[in-house]
Amino acid sequence: MFVTFEGLDGSGKTTQAELLRERLTAEGHDVVATREPGGTPLGERVRELLLDGTDVTPWAEAALFAAARAELVERVIAPALEAGDDVVCDRYIDSSLAYQGIARGLGVDRVLELNLQATRGLLPDATFLLLLPAEAAAARLGDRPDRIESEGDEFRAAVDAAYRELAGLFPRRVFTLDASLPARELAETVYGRVRELS
Repeated sequence: MFVTFEGLDGSGKTTQAELLRERLTAEGHDVVATREPGGTPLGERVRELLLDGTDVTPWAEAALFAAARAELVERVIAPALEAGDDVVCDRYIDSSLAYQGIARGLGVDRVLELNLQATRGLLPDATFLLLLPAEAAAARLGDRPDRIESEGDEFRAAVDAAYRELAGLFPRRVFTLDASLPARELAETVYGRVRELS
């Protein structure tokens, strides 16, 4: 299976991705865990450009995310799936649809097309979207936000609304979770859904 986790920074998606990886590994599954942007040498360099760099125009931002994603699919995700491994990824295409497609106004269809080309059409079997009010997610962040996290409350709220819109657009693949619930309780819900789908 290919499972992704989405949500605002501070929503707990990274924690949930790790808890699922631990659970599947404990059951004897071969699991490849990765993140976006990143997961490859090129992807990590793109991550630095995107998150630690200076201002980036919306289409340049979208293209850089797609480039990192193309590399991750080619070098990590696709080979793992072909080998029969499970893949758990912290962020994937839906991040670009939410952040660049909707919140930055580039258009969901246009950003989706770019990313489908970059990934050869590879979509997750399931995407878990952790929903948490923008203010609550911001409160969970540390003192050193990255370039995107530091864009402020208005942009964070726009991304939150964008993710909620995506859940409506892709209801068969995107499963919403109340990220205010305890992490272990959420992990049980995630695991139950993964078992149903596998």
